[in-house]
Amino acid sequence: MKTLTLVLNIIAVVLIIYNATKLNFQEFFQGESMIAAITILASLCAILLLQVLRVSKKIEEKSKG
Repeated sequence: MKTLTLVLNIIAVVLIIYNATKLNFQEFFQGESMIAAITILASLCAILLLQVLRVSKKIEEKSKG
């Protein structure tokens, strides 16, 4: 499970970096820039959820052991 969350975190970071290059700050809410901003936000949410999952698994291990 640890390796899966690590791989998914890396994919999310790569998506953030790629979409950051697509941002156009002069027309931020139009076209491809808006899609890139939404994808960056979604990737950040995915990273947050994966970190919550990792912490909950650590808590579960400590409560069993």
